[in-house]
Amino acid sequence: MHGLEETHAPAPLQYRRHKGPVAAPAAAQNAATKNRHDARFCGNVLRRVDCSGHLDLSVRACLPRWLWAILGCLLAVPGGADFAAASDAARAANPVVLVLSQDGAIGPASADYLERGIAKASESNAQLVIIKMNTPGGLDQSMRSIIQRILASPVPVATFVTPHGARAASAGTYILYASHIAAMSPATNLGAATPVSIGPERAEPRREPEAGRQKDGKGPASRDGSSGDSTPGGSTMERKQTNDAAAYIRGLAQLRGRNADWADRAVRQAVSLSAEEALKQHVVDVVAENVADLLKILDGRSLVVQGKSVRLATAAAQVVDYAPDWRVRFLMVITDPSIAYLLLMIGFYGLLFEFYAPGLVAPGVIGGICLLVGLFALQLLPISYAGLGLMLLGMGLLAAEHFAPGFGVLGSGGIAALVLGSVMLFDQDAQGYHVPWPTIAAVALAGAALLGVLLALAFRARHRPVVSGREHLLGARGEVLTPGDAEPGYARVFGETWKVRPAGGPGRPPLVPGQQVRVVGVEGLVLMVEPVIEQVIETEHRNRIETASKLSPSTGDRA
Repeated sequence: MHGLEETHAPAPLQYRRHKGPVAAPAAAQNAATKNRHDARFCGNVLRRVDCSGHLDLSVRACLPRWLWAILGCLLAVPGGADFAAASDAARAANPVVLVLSQDGAIGPASADYLERGIAKASESNAQLVIIKMNTPGGLDQSMRSIIQRILASPVPVATFVTPHGARAASAGTYILYASHIAAMSPATNLGAATPVSIGPERAEPRREPEAGRQKDGKGPASRDGSSGDSTPGGSTMERKQTNDAAAYIRGLAQLRGRNADWADRAVRQAVSLSAEEALKQHVVDVVAENVADLLKILDGRSLVVQGKSVRLATAAAQVVDYAPDWRVRFLMVITDPSIAYLLLMIGFYGLLFEFYAPGLVAPGVIGGICLLVGLFALQLLPISYAGLGLMLLGMGLLAAEHFAPGFGVLGSGGIAALVLGSVMLFDQDAQGYHVPWPTIAAVALAGAALLGVLLALAFRARHRPVVSGREHLLGARGEVLTPGDAEPGYARVFGETWKVRPAGGPGRPPLVPGQQVRVVGVEGLVLMVEPVIEQVIETEHRNRIETASKLSPSTGDRA
């Protein structure tokens, strides 16, 4: 080893330490040249120099050679295949599985959350994305947005219908078919994927017998299969929607190699399957108890993702739950049809109370905020403008009942318009996206109660005495403060100081301070008053007593 250090170490260290080459013994230069391309030489130098305290020099001596070797290997392989290999190696070395949750109706908020989660998985180079699903369905636009994101994802996506008792109905079935892996837990179901629109059910026209249609080879020839001609009757729009949905899910099934005939039946006949039956009919790929069991089953499975083969290594993968942030949770709350409807009504009644009693402030502030949030939620949902117009008309009629009393006719019409608008508010009757009847009934009862209170107050007010204006002053009593005759004096009436003048014109007795008077007329801002009769009689009686006492002789004079 001592000889190796003298032969190998001094020449390269001496050569790298200075700007130009320095003469070295011939034997040392030949040995360095011979071992320059040997990996063990660099390892010996690194270990030996580390012991001698010259680590930086050895790194500068060896690291550039390794970099040039790696670049040469990359350039030697056409198409950049080594980059994909390096990516797969990174996934296998530190596999991460991102878990998303979809519980409830699929809407704009849940679509935004799932799209963000899939993008996050792509950025973090995750091994797999698992969407835990339990949904009754949702909006067509949101469903298609999620499916487009899944189809464009470079990371495999597995939709897992879980926990036990969950379902992937309607829109959930489409998403399950679009995923790279379709999995279900025992005691779950999927299907019933027929698009449903609002409105009364129409009678189906008479259709050809199924037996006659099967002779042409165009009808459903087997119990498990279905064809494109089994379209239910109905309006032209309903048939267009059904055919479009059937073609869409059939294309997804063909893309993923799943049962396309059953998918067609799920759309046209609204059939459903349990987990075990779905596995037997090749509708789903896996039946697993939970996420951990699913990862064990998928370990080592190969998938085709965007034209490339990806081998999953999920047995020891790190499971990361991607929870929705506050913005998504807030959108999920306010885009619930019942919540959006209640926010709209709270906003209306809050502003109405503020108009009824100006100065309360709180109803106006709360009502304005709720009204704006409710309108924001409605613009994210598929609403019917006819229904919204009826609701606005009902609100206007209820407000007009207060400002222009119509003996309940305007208010009753407003409540009827509110109820009809509430029923017609949403353009689609997708599962979970309509206003429940109890909520509509509660709002209608609240409006009726408000109308009843307003009518009761109005009838009570008709029997109350006038409390303001000219009529309120006539007949009121007051006390004279300053004398008045030709020039008006002042009197206090209802705690207010008014100019007063004796009624009846010249010749009437003047007003004296302390005198009780009654208002008999109003001329501009001057009250015409007359003395109170009781006080006049009492004053005359007192005057007679005083006069009599002055005229009668005193007791002392008699003596």
